[in-house]
Amino acid sequence: MMDVYTSPTPNGHKVTVALDEMGVEYNLIPVDLSKSAQKTPEFLELNPNGRIPVIVDRDNDDFVVFESGAIMIYLAEKYGQFYPADSHVRSRVLQWLMFQMGGVGPMMGQANVFYRYFPETIQPAIDRYQKECRRLFEVLDCRLAESPYLAGDEITIADFANWCWVRTHRWSGVSVEGLTHLDRWLAALYARPGCQSGIRKPERIQDPGELVKHAQTMVTR
Repeated sequence: MMDVYTSPTPNGHKVTVALDEMGVEYNLIPVDLSKSAQKTPEFLELNPNGRIPVIVDRDNDDFVVFESGAIMIYLAEKYGQFYPADSHVRSRVLQWLMFQMGGVGPMMGQANVFYRYFPETIQPAIDRYQKECRRLFEVLDCRLAESPYLAGDEITIADFANWCWVRTHRWSGVSVEGLTHLDRWLAALYARPGCQSGIRKPERIQDPGELVKHAQTMVTR
């Protein structure tokens, strides 16, 4: 059995989507970010960086994995799904997974901070991050014009990772208008039962107002 410490965020959803798509049973442990539960000594023993998600593989000597991308690779290798054996395809999976981790996630995260949470409006910062997000979306659109999924003909963990972020583009204030291939891909993943269930876990354990106040506190520290 796998223990999954997580919250309803794009990075958290990357793991629950992957697990639900793989059909793996797991023990879901919600982490209340509004109460800084990820900063408690108990949680920091699991992840010294104090971030979700984290998994504990009870079937493998209670092995702990943190960082959402590392977790996805661990799960894909453990269960032999969504991570093709062909070396070229596997490399493409890793490339597009790193694209999300190094680009899409951080840039959308910064767009969220300045567009939604920052206590004052800093328009140059908002413009900078929203434009970069749009550029990254255009890169994805160009790739998806060449193949159904990011690594080729088969869906992989790279698709799940990018989708969990890109699907929230409205929250970042970024349009996907005119990106027809990206839009097709978004809809294709929305139609998958594992993707649908994964983004509903865990249920929100704090109201949106508390989340905003928490985020405002974090960006001013």
